[in-house]
Amino acid sequence: MKKTGAQLVRHALEQLGIRHTFGIPGVHNTEIYDQLSQSTVVQPVRVTHECGGAFMADAISRTTDSVGTLLIVPAAGAAMASPGIGEAFMAGIPMIVISGGVRDDHGFRYQLHEMDQLALVQPITKARWRVTSHQEIVPALYEAWRVATRGEPGPVFVEIPVNLQMFPGEVDGLPLFEPDAVVASVDEVAVSKAVAQLAQAQRPGIFLGWGAAGATEGAVALADALGAPVATTLQGLSVFPADHRLHAGMGIGPAAVPAAEHAFADCDVLLAVGTRFGEIATGSFGLKPTWSLIHVDINPQVFHANYPASVTIEGDAAQVLRALRQSLPDVPAAQARGLAVAQRIARDKADYLAQWLSHDSGSRVNPARFFQALRARLPDNGHLVTDDGNHTFLVAELFGAMRRGQVISPTDFNCMGYGVPAAIGAKLGHPDRSVVAVVGDGAFLMTGLEILTASQLRLGVVFYVFNDGELSQISQAQSLPYNHKVCTVLPEVRIKGIADATGAGYCLMDNDANIVSAIERAHALAAQGIPVVVDVRIDYSKATRFTKGILRTNFDRMSLGHQARMVARAAWRRLKTPQG
Repeated sequence: MKKTGAQLVRHALEQLGIRHTFGIPGVHNTEIYDQLSQSTVVQPVRVTHECGGAFMADAISRTTDSVGTLLIVPAAGAAMASPGIGEAFMAGIPMIVISGGVRDDHGFRYQLHEMDQLALVQPITKARWRVTSHQEIVPALYEAWRVATRGEPGPVFVEIPVNLQMFPGEVDGLPLFEPDAVVASVDEVAVSKAVAQLAQAQRPGIFLGWGAAGATEGAVALADALGAPVATTLQGLSVFPADHRLHAGMGIGPAAVPAAEHAFADCDVLLAVGTRFGEIATGSFGLKPTWSLIHVDINPQVFHANYPASVTIEGDAAQVLRALRQSLPDVPAAQARGLAVAQRIARDKADYLAQWLSHDSGSRVNPARFFQALRARLPDNGHLVTDDGNHTFLVAELFGAMRRGQVISPTDFNCMGYGVPAAIGAKLGHPDRSVVAVVGDGAFLMTGLEILTASQLRLGVVFYVFNDGELSQISQAQSLPYNHKVCTVLPEVRIKGIADATGAGYCLMDNDANIVSAIERAHALAAQGIPVVVDVRIDYSKATRFTKGILRTNFDRMSLGHQARMVARAAWRRLKTPQG
């Protein structure tokens, strides 16, 4: 049997259940685009920039059961897509990157796009293939899918020379894809040790990261059985329902919201699932352990990296939590403990919200009032996509996620520009659901032109642009030590002009009085398949707990000499320029 490489790629992607590819056609991949245009399974999506395409693919993987897939040109395409590939790599998100390659059949050097791109993407991919024959293409793509989805998920990269794509070659047949049965076992000895500690704990707590995204049911059952508070990482916001009585919020240390900080203040046994205890998850490593740690993760390399554990359990989070719950005996104190914990959490949440609602935002939009209105409007099966910036932590502190994948955000790679394209990806994956993005104005400038893709495909995504004219997360951090802002004040941006240029609707939300009306108008337009940009004149004058917490943690970590220098410099600059 003879088939072109492009035909083989189409067959493999259809077998793998890939529903969308993202990228830009070029001389090294047009044959594959031509084949996919004839597919009834795979829709090739042209993007404005490969970086945006990678963020769309990331969102497909986070919010659907399909694996996000890129189809890019070599060299330049790989370089442009690298921020999104890196985000997926750091976050543990499966992604298949298919790149064209230069011809390997004529012997000439210095071809267009000729470079060792496998070396370029080596640090941000789990595995890489450069196929050299038609016979290798389908098996390579099948194996790429397996590697991307097994263990800790992540992106993989497959390079296919353009001559293989164009010309027919001999293959033995078109094998069907049959996923291997994954038989995983749980370490029963480690589970027994963990259960013994949890059953004897006086003040147990549960901390969940994205690695527990498929284990919500088990986490809820275990929390109820223990009467234990539950907190999540930023990436894990959607892992545990925010309306559960034991849900405390994001974080567990001095950078956490009050409900979480208080609920875990005297925790004696902490069950951490699917988290690496990275910088954001720990509030810049501000956690001071009071607990014996039981650490569950599919990647054993995370154990003991930042916090020593008394028990480690390698494995799938859902399977491990199920085993823990099945082995846990009745805990007599759990019911009363859970009631007391839930009452404290409810009081702290109400008090914190009241602080935000009473904050004087002047003529601008109060963040808490905005998120209250958005929470009331967005269905529980809808999706909210954030970007990187001050707004990210406002979402974490003021918007409650109700189900897996409802809130997704860039985290450890922490790349600005994620929000707009990722929201488009989420909408492509769920055209029947409401999808919104909350994006800072600085991040919006990076990838806002991807709205062209949403307009072309009639995707009714609502983009809430938090417009304050600054890179606020950094400008706030500059204010105290420098008393001035360096490269964080943006030029005037006419948000309406960007909406007009990309074919989107436009709404202005410039004060609290029109929050609800602007949201309703935007969602009404989105229901007609029209993307909408909402220009939110947000008030950032009140800092989040996360911002205040990490500033305090990093200052306290300095030596006394460095602290004195920082304080003296700030005081001197304020004397010289009292108005800032």
